[in-house]
Amino acid sequence: MAKLLTSIIILISGIGVSQTEKFTVKNVSINNEYPHFGLMLVNDSKIIFTSYLLDKKDRLKRFQGNPLLTVFEGDIENGAIQNIKNIEIDPAEKLNYITSATMSSNGKQLYITTTLTDNAIDEDNFQIKVGEHKNGVGWTNFKTLAFCNPKYSYAHPSISKDGKTLYFTSNLRGGKETTKGGSDIFKVAVLGDNTFGEPVNLGSQVNSYSKEMFPFIADDNTLYFASNRPGGFGNFDIYKSKMNTHGTFEKAVKLPKPINSNQDDFCFITNSNGTFGYFASKRDGGKGDDDIYFFISE
Repeated sequence: MAKLLTSIIILISGIGVSQTEKFTVKNVSINNEYPHFGLMLVNDSKIIFTSYLLDKKDRLKRFQGNPLLTVFEGDIENGAIQNIKNIEIDPAEKLNYITSATMSSNGKQLYITTTLTDNAIDEDNFQIKVGEHKNGVGWTNFKTLAFCNPKYSYAHPSISKDGKTLYFTSNLRGGKETTKGGSDIFKVAVLGDNTFGEPVNLGSQVNSYSKEMFPFIADDNTLYFASNRPGGFGNFDIYKSKMNTHGTFEKAVKLPKPINSNQDDFCFITNSNGTFGYFASKRDGGKGDDDIYFFISE
């Protein structure tokens, strides 16, 4: 996963958790030697995540020599992730590398991060696409979001509870909204019928001259994301920024240990009232590559 995460970095190059709160953190049982990341919740009862696609003999499926990445979903039961299955995607879409996904609150749209073409994942830009579900077919009719410029990468979509704002990571350049670091977090108004406003950079309260990735907008409009800015515990750490009454974000603060560690920590998600959630980490003591961890806020 280290090579995969490096490729992604280069290409895109409820209640807020308080700093005094205590956490119980647990490595979930589904982890193995393969990476698990790209986390998103669906109505507090299901989780979406990304991992490699395996064949019936538990061997990696490959395309052009590269392992296939796809999205899975599982039921949440007391922190455990159970009844895991592939999210059914129309094979005709030929989506071989999906690095993250999020579902609209009404369950009618699936936003995914995928490569622009079928080139190797470390040789192509990422784009965000949105699809619809058809019975007997799965998720299909994926369309690249209208504001995505093939010159740049767009990744890690997270949609607000009301479905009106999409947050994402990009390295787009030009104008006052240009990326300040290797990758920044942006937002865009969702207008319906695959139409959107213009991307807006969240600014220096959130973004840095380093890399910001994997945003998650909680129900209380607290934004969680990963950054490798100076002053962290490890490489990528998890930060949060609360939206104020004016609709802008306050200065981001780093989450404490044990949420963060001396290694990469990212993909933080929390349920609607902030009592539990998950994140991905490559910390010491894991089962292999990037693992999913469950936390309870005490």
